[in-house]
Amino acid sequence: MSWSERLKELGIELPGVAAPLAAYVPAVQSGNHVYTSGQLPFIEGALAATGKVGAEISPEEGKAHARTCALNGLAAVHSLVGIDAVVRVVRVGGFVAAAEGFTAVPAVVNGASELL
Repeated sequence: MSWSERLKELGIELPGVAAPLAAYVPAVQSGNHVYTSGQLPFIEGALAATGKVGAEISPEEGKAHARTCALNGLAAVHSLVGIDAVVRVVRVGGFVAAAEGFTAVPAVVNGASELL
């Protein structure tokens, strides 16, 4: 099954590529690998949330935002090479703005990992 078929089966539609906020490109190919820039939880061009997980944002909301970031990364890959050209996701990295004392960062980043 292709990635596009799997996304359709899951009822997931890739968003448009989020416009860069600075001098970077959303994705770049080097050899057989595609690297994406850092992703923010943009939905239809707007930042979905601001604040820190464990304070203004609940862990569950943070996990959902991590999933949105992963979808935005996939959209960047799709715009460059097509989602069905992906053989494997090699690495997932996540940065979470967390409140002091918040230690469940891996559970938040799992929002991206579980999607991929």
